[in-house]
Amino acid sequence: MDATTAPASATALGAPVERREGREKVTGTARYAAEQPCPGRAHAWPVPASIARGRVTGIDTAAALAVPGVLAVLTHQNAPRLSEPEDATLGVLRDSRVPHRGWFVALVVGETLEAARAGAAAVRVDYAVEDHDVTLTATHPDTYAPEQANGGYPGSREHGDPEGVFAAAEVRVDVDYRVPPLHNHPMEPHATTAEWHDDRLTVHTSTQGSTVVRAVLAGLFGLPEEHVTVLAEHVGGGFGSKGTPRPDVVLAAMAARHTGRPVTLALPRRFLPAVVGHRAPTLHRLRLGAHPDGRLTSLMHEVTTHTSRVKEFVEQAAVPARVMYAAPDSRTSHRVAPLDVPTPSWMRAPGEAPGMYALESAMDELAAELGMDPVELRIVNEPGTEPDSGKPFSSRHLVECLREGARRFDWAERDPRPRSRAEGPILVGSGVAAAMYPVLVQPSTAAARALPDGTFLVRINATDIGTGARTVLAQIAADALAVPVARVRTEVGSSELPAASLAGGSSGTASWGWAVHEACTRLAERLAEGPLPAEGIEVRADTAGRADADSPFARHAFGAHFAEVAVDTVTGETRVRRLLGVYAAGHILNSRTARSQFVGGMTMGLGMALTEGSTLDAAFGDFAEADLAAYHVPTHADVPDIEAHWIDEDDSRLNPMGSKGIGEIGIVGTAAAIGNAVFHATGVRLRELPLTPDRVLNGIRERGGSSAG
Repeated sequence: MDATTAPASATALGAPVERREGREKVTGTARYAAEQPCPGRAHAWPVPASIARGRVTGIDTAAALAVPGVLAVLTHQNAPRLSEPEDATLGVLRDSRVPHRGWFVALVVGETLEAARAGAAAVRVDYAVEDHDVTLTATHPDTYAPEQANGGYPGSREHGDPEGVFAAAEVRVDVDYRVPPLHNHPMEPHATTAEWHDDRLTVHTSTQGSTVVRAVLAGLFGLPEEHVTVLAEHVGGGFGSKGTPRPDVVLAAMAARHTGRPVTLALPRRFLPAVVGHRAPTLHRLRLGAHPDGRLTSLMHEVTTHTSRVKEFVEQAAVPARVMYAAPDSRTSHRVAPLDVPTPSWMRAPGEAPGMYALESAMDELAAELGMDPVELRIVNEPGTEPDSGKPFSSRHLVECLREGARRFDWAERDPRPRSRAEGPILVGSGVAAAMYPVLVQPSTAAARALPDGTFLVRINATDIGTGARTVLAQIAADALAVPVARVRTEVGSSELPAASLAGGSSGTASWGWAVHEACTRLAERLAEGPLPAEGIEVRADTAGRADADSPFARHAFGAHFAEVAVDTVTGETRVRRLLGVYAAGHILNSRTARSQFVGGMTMGLGMALTEGSTLDAAFGDFAEADLAAYHVPTHADVPDIEAHWIDEDDSRLNPMGSKGIGEIGIVGTAAAIGNAVFHATGVRLRELPLTPDRVLNGIRERGGSSAG
C-alpha cells in the first residue's frame, strides 16, 4: 500500500487524516515551553564548567550581581536543597564536583534574557583541575563487561562454539567499524518555564513524557505528585534526548522557588551536547563465517562503547544481531569504558541504528567475498524463529520487503561489479540494507467521554513530539466508536490527564492507542445499553497488566533500504540521488503521518551516513561540534528522491490496532545502504562514519585512479 492511497472512509484506520495541530504550528499560534504567557517572568542562563574533571574551589558572583537586571546567582553554596535524584545527571548545584566539561556550576537569573546571559558571563569560577580521559579505544584498560545494556538486554549472549566454527568456516569476514558520537539536536532546544504557587509547582517543559517529569520533580522537591503539574502541549522534537527529565526542568524550578518569580530557562544550543545526552561512540568488530552458498555458520558482533562517570548507559548495539539472521553459533557482547565524558543517552533507534550499520555493512562485505547478490544473501539467512530466544515471530515479512524493494528499485538491472557505472568523474552505485526495530508497549490509561452534543472527548497524557499523535489517537477512538473522526476531540500533554507512558522506543501509539481503544470500546458498549444521560458518560481504561513485554512471540518491525549514490572522484563528495524504504510495521494507522515518520527517519539516517558526527577533543574534554554550524544535519537538497512504502501486516499478537512502532525503523538501515552504495560506486570500503569527502577521496586515492574501471 502506498502512502498516497487509503480507504475512502474518513473513520477507517489507515486514512491520511491531516494533523490536527498543523495549522497552529504553521501560523505560529502553537505555544512551546519557553513561549508561555507568564506575568512577571524572569529568565535564567546557566554557567557551564570550563574544565573536564575536578572540583569548584571558589565562585565569585559579585560582578554578576552588579549587572543591571540580574536577580540572583545560584551555586552549590546557596541553591535550594533537594533530595538526591535517582538519575545522577539531575544532581546539579549539589556539590563542588565537576564530572565533565559543560556540567552546570551556576545559574544566573535576570529580569531579561540579556541580563541573565550577561550575568553568566561575569561569574568567575576557580577550579582544582584533575587529569581527565575522554578517548575511547577498543583496548582501553578500564573497559568492563556490563551485566546489562540499555533496554535491559543481557550484556552478552553466546550460542554454541562461535570461535571454533568461525575458524573452520570456508568463507570468513573479520572487519571493524566505527560510529562516532552523535547528537539529537531537536528543532526546539530543551526549555522549561516554572512557577510556584505556595507549595504547588507548575512547569511547562519540552519533554517526551510529562508523567515521568512529574514524578521526578515531586521526589526532588519533597512534594505529593498531585502538587506538581507538568504541561507539554507542543514539543518541537526530541529524538530520545527529551525521554527523561533534563537539568533545565530542575534548574528552572529551583530558580523559581529561590526568586519567588516564574522563571524560563531555554538551554542555548551550544550547551546541549554536554547535558542532554548523546549517542555514544561505538567500536564494532564483526566476524561472519559462511558456507560458499552464503549460509552463515558463525556470527560474532562485539561492541565497545563509553559511558560517563556520572551514570552508566550502555548502547545496546550488538542486540540487533540476535534477531536478524540464522547463524547456529553466535556471540553478541558489549564492553564499556567509563570516561570523563557527558552521560550518553537515547538517540533515535538507540542500539539498532549503529548496530545495524555495522551488521549490514559486514553482510555486504560477505556478499562481495562470496560473489553473491546481497539481497539474496539476506534471504538465504532468513531464520524460522528468533535466533537468540527461539521464540516464533508474531510476523516477519523481511523477505517480502527485500523483494518489493528490489522490484521498485530495479535491482535486477544493477551491474554488481564495483566501479561499473561512470558519468565522467562521477561514479554511481547502489546498495541495500535490512532494518529491524522491536515492538515495545507500555502500560497507559485513557478516559473517553460521550457528550450530549454528539461529540466525544478522549483524554490521555500522551506527548505529541511532532509525530501527529493527537490525530492518530482520534482515528483509533473514532474507529472503536464507529463515528467520523471529526466528532472526536483529544486532550494530551498534561500530567493532570490520565497517566501515560513516554513517547519513546516507537512505543507511543501502540501504548496510548491500546488504552484509547479499550476506553472507547467500553464506552460504545455502555452507549448501546441505553440513552445518554444529560451529563454524558465517561469510561476509563488502564492497560497495566495487559500491555506487557513477556509475549511468547518475538515482535519486531522489519524493513529494507535501498540507496543510489553519486561519488565525485575529484572532490570526494557523495550525493544520494535516491532513497527507498519498504517496511513491514503492522497495520499502518495514518498513511500521511506514517510516511512522514518513515521519510524523517531515512533523512536522519542519511545524515548519519554522510554529515553527522561529533569529535571529543582529547585535550579539553569537550565536543568540538556544539552547534548547527559545525554539526551538519541534512536538508531537503541532500536527497532529491525519497520514497517510503509498506506491506500492511495482519498481526493479531500486538495490540487491538495491530500496529507496530514506525518512528525509528526508518533510520536503522539507511546508513548501511548508503555506505554499501558508496562501495559499489567506488570499490572502496570505508568503515568509519560519516563518509565525509576527505575520507572518500583518500580512499579513492589509496585505491588508485579517479575514473571507472
